[in-house]
Amino acid sequence: MTVTLGSGREWTDPTCPVARTIDLVGDRWSLLIVRDAMDGAAAFTEFQQRLGIARNILTDRLRRLVDHGILTMSTTPGGKRHIYELTDAGQDLFTIVVALRQWGERHAFTNNEPHSILIDRHGSPVARLRTENHEGEVVTAATTRVHKVNEHDASVADA
Repeated sequence: MTVTLGSGREWTDPTCPVARTIDLVGDRWSLLIVRDAMDGAAAFTEFQQRLGIARNILTDRLRRLVDHGILTMSTTPGGKRHIYELTDAGQDLFTIVVALRQWGERHAFTNNEPHSILIDRHGSPVARLRTENHEGEVVTAATTRVHKVNEHDASVADA
């Protein structure tokens, strides 16, 4: 089921932040474009060469990322090239990209299979992400639940 909201967007699940995020950036090419933008790619040809993506698909994904506020597009002074840069919303996807990377390091490679690693400015590997509650305790899918919109909350009813 899809629902059209706001500026004509169709949301797979209009009240779920995960579903909306996937609707905006969840296809393979969009996340790889965001990844490469984080790694310094800015011009159409850079994205195309790095990804090996068809021009028409790249054009569509760049347009959508700009339309969704993930990238901005500007024209070079000569007016012949477009430059794409991450917006603040695009930069906020860094943690998602790191989470995907770290999941891949643990589950998408065999032991000792070579792969790239993410390092900080000092050359040290980035620490494993951990999800915490407001008290700093690690939480997991087993120790959390989603409070859905319009879900009856017994504690409110008892108040």
